Parts: sequence; C-alpha cells; structure tokens
Amino acid sequence: MNESVLNAVMQLFAIIVDEQQIGFEGVARNVVSKYLEKRFNKEWLHKYLDNFDRYLSESHYIKGNKDTIKNKHKQVADVCSKLVEEVEQEQKVWIMLQLLEFIDDSEFTGPAEIDFVKTVSKAFKVPKDEFEYSLQFILGTEYTIPFNPYLLIIDANESFEHEVVKHILRPRLRGRLFILHLESTNTFLMKYFGEYNLFLNGHNIKLDRAYILPYGSVIRSHRIDPIYYSQIVSVFIERKNHSDIRFVAKNIEFKFPGSNNGVFPVNFHVESGQLIGIMGGSGTGKSTLLNVLNGNLPLNQGDIFINGYNLHKDKEELEGVIGYVPQDDLLVEELTVYQNLYFNAKLCFDNLDDETIENIIDDTIENFDLVEARDLKVGDPINKVLSGGQRKRLNIALELMREPSVLFVDEPTSGLSSMDSEKVMLLLKRQVLKGKLVMCNIHQPSSDIFKLLDKLIIMDQGGKVIYFGNPIDAVVYFKTQSLYVKADESECLTCGNVNSEQILRIVESRMMNEYGKQIRKRKRGSDEWYELYKENIESKNPVKEPKRKRLIPINHFSIPKRAEQLKIYLARDVKAKISNKQYILITLLEAPILAVILGYFTKYISGSDGDANAYVFSNNENIPSFIFMAVVVSLFLGLIISAEEILHDRRIMKRESFLNLSRFSYLNSKVIVMLVISAIQTLLFVLIANTILEIKGLTLEYWLVLYTASACANMIGLNLSAALNTVVAVYVSIPFILVPQLLFSGVIVNFTKLHPAITSQKHVPFVGDLMTSRWAYEALIVEQFRNNDFETQFFELEQKMSEASFRSSFYIPEIKQRYQNWLRTGDDKQLILLQNEFQKITDLYSLPEGLEFTKNGLTNSSVELLQWIEKIKQNGWLDYKKESDKRDQVYTNLLAQYGGKKELFDYKQKHHNEAIEQIVLNRREANKIVAFKGELIQLKDPIFQIPQDKLGRAQLFASQKRIGNYLIDTFWFNVVIVWLTSLFFYGTLYFDVLRRFILMIEILWIKLLPEGHIRIKRKRQS
Repeated sequence: MNESVLNAVMQLFAIIVDEQQIGFEGVARNVVSKYLEKRFNKEWLHKYLDNFDRYLSESHYIKGNKDTIKNKHKQVADVCSKLVEEVEQEQKVWIMLQLLEFIDDSEFTGPAEIDFVKTVSKAFKVPKDEFEYSLQFILGTEYTIPFNPYLLIIDANESFEHEVVKHILRPRLRGRLFILHLESTNTFLMKYFGEYNLFLNGHNIKLDRAYILPYGSVIRSHRIDPIYYSQIVSVFIERKNHSDIRFVAKNIEFKFPGSNNGVFPVNFHVESGQLIGIMGGSGTGKSTLLNVLNGNLPLNQGDIFINGYNLHKDKEELEGVIGYVPQDDLLVEELTVYQNLYFNAKLCFDNLDDETIENIIDDTIENFDLVEARDLKVGDPINKVLSGGQRKRLNIALELMREPSVLFVDEPTSGLSSMDSEKVMLLLKRQVLKGKLVMCNIHQPSSDIFKLLDKLIIMDQGGKVIYFGNPIDAVVYFKTQSLYVKADESECLTCGNVNSEQILRIVESRMMNEYGKQIRKRKRGSDEWYELYKENIESKNPVKEPKRKRLIPINHFSIPKRAEQLKIYLARDVKAKISNKQYILITLLEAPILAVILGYFTKYISGSDGDANAYVFSNNENIPSFIFMAVVVSLFLGLIISAEEILHDRRIMKRESFLNLSRFSYLNSKVIVMLVISAIQTLLFVLIANTILEIKGLTLEYWLVLYTASACANMIGLNLSAALNTVVAVYVSIPFILVPQLLFSGVIVNFTKLHPAITSQKHVPFVGDLMTSRWAYEALIVEQFRNNDFETQFFELEQKMSEASFRSSFYIPEIKQRYQNWLRTGDDKQLILLQNEFQKITDLYSLPEGLEFTKNGLTNSSVELLQWIEKIKQNGWLDYKKESDKRDQVYTNLLAQYGGKKELFDYKQKHHNEAIEQIVLNRREANKIVAFKGELIQLKDPIFQIPQDKLGRAQLFASQKRIGNYLIDTFWFNVVIVWLTSLFFYGTLYFDVLRRFILMIEILWIKLLPEGHIRIKRKRQS
C-alpha cells in the first residue's frame, strides 16, 4: 500500500471523527488502532496512529475557528484531488470502502458522515449506484441488505429463486454469505451471517463484517465444500456472456514420433471465465500440453471438444475461436507497435472497414498500456526499443484484438520483471473477467500471480499430469500426500502468501544416502504421482463426452482472400525493409561496389599502337573471368538476400498458419520482393560494370541473364530459409550450394577433364546441366561472341565455313585413317565406330549404289568407299570457298561503310573480344577430334557446331540447342532453363519438400541410430 494513500485514509478518518461531539475521539482512536493493528506491525501502527492524532487536531481548528460543514467537504475534496492522478481506480474504490467500514465500526453513521464519503466517491468518479450499493451492503444487516443485480447469495436454500440476485447452493451451510460485485473495478465484497465458523484464506470470518475478496480467495469450513473465488466470479460472468465456453479434454494422449515422450492420457474440463495455469519443472511437457490443447499437435488418441465441436474434425466451425500466444515474439521487429497491430488487423478483419479497424487498434493500444510506445519500432531482443513487458503485452494484444473466446499463452511471464509479470497476468485476468477462457503455462509464479489462477494443472516428468484443481488446494494436496505436519495450511496465516515453489519441491524431493546427501532418485517418481492423480482426482471428477453442440460465441474474425492477403503481406514486407535503413543501404550498395571492384580490377590495359595506356576491349583477356565472376556475384547476392527471409519470420508464420492464413500468399509476397530486389541489384551491377569495361550493345542481355541467375538463387535461398532452423545452419549450407556451382560451371574445370565416371566428350555432363552457373555463363559467353555488333554480321557464314573446314581437314582424314587401319587389323571396336560415322555421312551425302556398311561390304568395297569419302572431302573445300567468298563480300561492304581497314579494325576492337573467341573456338585444345563411346566427337569450334540431340543437350558453348526438330538460340534456351529451374525450386518451396526431407532424415536417425549402434556393438563383441 502506498504511504500517501494510507496517510490520506488517516486524514479522511480524522475529518469524519471531527464531525462528532467532543468525547468521541477515544472511541474513534480505538477503531483506527484496531484497523492498523490488523495490517501493520507495532512500529507502523504507532506512526500512523500519531498521524491520525495530528490530522484530528488540525481538523478541529483552523485559525482558531471550528470548520463549517462546507469547509470540511472542501477538505475532503482537497485530500482526494491529491490522489486522483496518483492511484489507480481500484485503490480509490478501496479508500471509499475503508471509510464506509470505519463508519460502520465506529458507529458514526450520521448523514453528515455519509455525505463526506459521498464527496469522496464523487471525487474518485465512483459510479453513483455502486456507492449506494456499497453503503447499503456495509452498513446493512442480513435482512436490510437490498436485493440488486450485483448481489450473490450463498446458502443451503435449494428453492431460492430471484429475478436478478445470483445464487450458489452450499448444502449444510447454516447461514448466508452475501457477495456484492462492484463492476467498475471488479471488486467483490463479502458479508457472512450464520452459525458456523468460516475461514477466508485461513482467517476467521467475523459475523456482519464486510471483507474485500482478493484474487484466489477461498472460503472454507470443515462442514461445507470450499467456495472459490473463481466460482463467485463465474456467476457474474455468465450473466453477460450467454454463449459461454465448455472446453473438454477426453482421454487425450500425444507422443512425439520415435519417442515415448509427450503427454500421457488425461481427462479434464474447464469453462469460460477461468484462468488455467500449467505448472511443472523444466522439460515436463508444459508447452507440449498447451500445443496439444490448442490443436497445434495431433492427438494419438482421445478428443478435444469446444462446446461440443471436435477441435480437429470441426475446424471450420471453430475458426477464430482459439487464440495462441507462443513464448517467442511474434512481432515484425522492423515495424512500429501501431504497424504490427495494423497489419495483424488487416489479416484478421476482412469484413471490417478501415475506420472500424483504426478504432480497434486505438482501443487495443490503450487497453494494453502501449500508448507511449505506439510509434516506436519494436526492435529485436539485442537492439531493444520496447521493454520486455511491452513486447509481451504487444504479443498478447495481437491475438486478443480479434477477441478469441479461448486463449492459450505460452510462458507469459518468462524473462519479465516481477512488476511486468504481474501486469501481464492481470491483463490476462481481465480477459477472464470478460468471459474468456485463458490457459497459460507459468514458471515459479509469485503468491499474487498464483492467486490469480482459477484452476491449476501440474505436470511431472515425461508429460504426466499429476494434479488438476484449485490452485490453493494444490498445496494442501501435495502436503497431505507427503504426510506433512499441518498439511491443511495452504498459505501463511500471517501474511496470506502462498509458496507455490513448495509444490514443486515436494514433487521433486529426492532421497538421501547414508551420508545425508541427496541422490538422483526421487522419493516418489512421476509414475507414482500420476497414479495418485488418477486415483484421487481424475476418478472422482469423471469427464463425459458432450452429447450436443452448443452455440459458439460470435467473433469478427474473417481472413481476406488470397489475393488480398498477398497485397497485405507485400505492404508489410516492403514497409519492414524500408524501415531497416542498414538493410536498404547494404542491399543497394552491395551490387554497385562489387561491380566497381570487378570492373576496375579486370580492366586489363593492353595499350594500342598509338597509346600504351589505352584500354582496348578486344585485347582484355579478363572478360571471360569477369563474366564468370558476374554470374557468381548474381548467385551470391540472390542467396544472401533470401537466406534469412522465411527463417526470420518462422515464429510469425506459425501463428499465421494457426489462423489458417494462406501460406501461398505469404510465400508469393516473399518471392515478389526478392525478385524485385534482385532485379534492382543486377541492373545496378550491369550498368556500372559494363560501363567500366566498355561492354557495348548487350546491356539488356547481360541484365536478363544475371537477373535470371539471381532469381534462381532467390528460390534456393528461400528453400534453405524455410527448411533449416537456425541462421548458422543456413549460412553453413551456402558453400554447399556455391562450391558445386563453381566446380561444375565448365570454367574452373573443363567438362572433358572431369572424373571419367561423370564426364562426357559429346555433351555437357549431367552434373553440369544441373548447375545454374553453367547455363548463365554459357549464355553470356555465347551471346557476347555471337551477337556483338561486329560478329553478328559474320556468324552464320563462319559457322558454315567451320563445318566445311572441319569436315575436310579433320573429320574425313580421321575416318580415312581409321578405315585403313581397320582393313589391316580387323578390330571390332573400330568397325562399330566406322559404321556409326559412315551412317552419319549418309544423312548428308547419298551413298553410291552397291556400297554396304556390313563387315564384308566394307572389306570388299574399299576402293569405292575411299573414292566416295575423298569426293566428300573435296566438296567440303568447295563449300568452304563458297562461304568464304560471301564472308569477304560482307567484309568489303563493311570497309566501304566504315571508311577503311583502320576504322573497321577499331570498330571490331570495341565489340569483339579475342579471349572469348579463343574459348568458344576451343583453340587451346590440341585434339580437334576424339573417339568416345563408338563415335567421333568434334572438339574444334564448339560454338559453330549444330547439336543433334533432340532433348536440348549439347556441347558447352553451342550457339543453338535442339528440341525435337527445332533449333533454339542458346541465349534464350538457357534463360528458359534457368527459369524452369527457379519454377522447380518454387514448387519445392511451396510444398516444403526440403524441410520434410530433413525431418524424415531426423526421424530415421532417431529411430535407427540407437538400434544400429547396439547391432554394431553386439557384432563387435561377438
């Protein structure tokens, strides 16, 4: 109690006493002394008694004249005005009740004294009807207390009926208990008239004396069943909430996959207007039970009913009824308190207009004491902006703003100070008083918090429930079972505190060894406590399955359609990212800085004839390396920006999935935002890097390829973010993605030089086809060579020249040589190769009559066959000359267009790169043709080769890919392939394939590892 409040009470007592005739001071002083004696020690009693005497003497005389009634009322108003902004309304009502109690005890019940108290009630804004009811209740007797809608009578009268007065039947109670409910502050006054001794929280109840019932109160007697505070409250709640909640857990059981841990079978039922606490030691399954009860975890057996509706079978009917606040924060840390509430409301109230939503948000901010924090950014636990209490209240507000009828809260007081813990629990208690059912697990509650609970569930190791019932009775139950002395004492008789930790100490008490030290073995194991619970509690309170369905409370919960959810998610994500200035700065600067680094350091200055420091694009040997690094950068940027996106929102996603919000819309919002960011990053990279390196005419093509690669990396990163549980795991996994992209890109290691098990001379190996880096790098290299402004005018002619040249210079001579060798040796492998190659030639040139490719035909017709292939060789040279002449003509036209050889050469040097030409023509390869798996493979000029495989497979740097009978430019083919890869990863993201796969591996590991270990051990022993 605040000292200023107590001094104000003493001062008001003095004013009331002063109105009496002289001589009453002694009687009043005795009443005040007894009042103080019940609440304080002797030191404080004398102190405040002296204050009372001083206030009394000051009240008698002011400047030598006796105060008038008018001045005394002014005195009363002055005292109250000092407290108006200092104390809460509950304390103000308490002061008024103390004054009425003082008047009743001292018998100063004249009109003037009553008027003083009325002045106090007006100053404190106490409703007029509540003051009148309180006055009549405190000063009244059993037969004069008027009946009213806020009155409850508890007696043994089975035939009691009244239109407005509430009633609780207690057989064998000889007398009557009157309970008055002051609705403005949820205060309950009690008076008892009867024969038996009753005890309020262990203290004897005096007849005809008004008591204020604190939270968790119990009225006991050995002749009647206990009367609990929660029973009294529930009577008044039912009056306001016609569609109340009946929550039934019937023989429910849950086991984790591959484990015997979970929740053992349990039965109980609870109702709206109750605050249910779940207590237990660490690892006893409190959170598991909470998640079983709210439907997050599936049942192995049993059923859960809410008003007769099955929690798992009737999900549509129960939509919006259940709220869940997990232990972890569910906040978007980059948004303000208001923005968190706003986007939550938009996702929960599709049927409400913006003005109504704004009103709901304003009311929520005020009701949850978040007014000062309204426009503050939430922040993360490291960079704190909100206090722990504010964060917890905001988490609860996100759920309660949609008014669920059943609320589950996981560890609401975890990590909070004692004051913040009490604030949060009082907040939950207020929801209970509105007719809601609230269940929470709680660790080491203080006495005040413990008394707020209406029902208590205690759990022991292995997920076994060992108590269900009234919290105060729990202390008595466990002390009785453990044969404690004075086991019926549930709280301290002096201070009224309940030691909740005593329950867990009893449950977990351990045995002693011969040296008097505790050992690991407990005096009573969890199995024994569980059996005692089933025998003493569950068997005496049988739970029946509901026979009919009851009305579900109306709620305004209505989720938007998928398209609307997508818009809300997009707006939320964009606002969150924009508000994170560090993120925006790094995201926007990362690509340009890398572009400057790559562009500057790969800008090889070869010089020209006239200027040794001139930069010549054609002579820059680093362009292929730059292209490769550009692809790597795009993959890296795409992975980095997406790697935490879903993991960062994992807890929020759990809640939103609990609300049946669309995961499809959420994922699409993430994908869209990532694609937009990647588009901006790659555009900035290309514009800067291409400008530095003077890559001309292909800006759009470079951007499209790098953006495509980055988009694919986005999808991979989102998959990692969705599948893995920690940031560390995500970033440790990134090298497993990037290293294969580097190794199997065809740049670091030539595809033809890989391990023989995976390499191929004919096509890019399958492992290379899986790499985004290969498709992107090939697309840029081919595009840079083929479609630069210079080469594009010669490419088709040079392609035909290359084909003719290779045929006449390498292919036909190689066949001729192998044929002649075969004629001498008769090797079967050579025969197969020759038959394959001759067959290829016949697809282009008609075979002379009489020639066959059988073994005998090749042997007997050697002269004719050699003449035929020689003719093909000569035709090849003719084709080469024909295309060469055409090329020369184009060159002559360009000379005329640009004015001379020097100008045309300069033009070529600005667009055509020699290093890229060397790569795509494979000039570093000594072997121009090789034998591979029964056929000859061309290694010369891969960019000029036309692939024959009809499924799109080809050698690296092929300028075209074949699908069926259609040829598609490599640039567009590769871009499409990478987008199809992105689409594949989008599918794995949507169906959560990677996470399911990892979970399956973990389950198999848990199941098989112990048995496998035992088998290995036995095998070694044998």
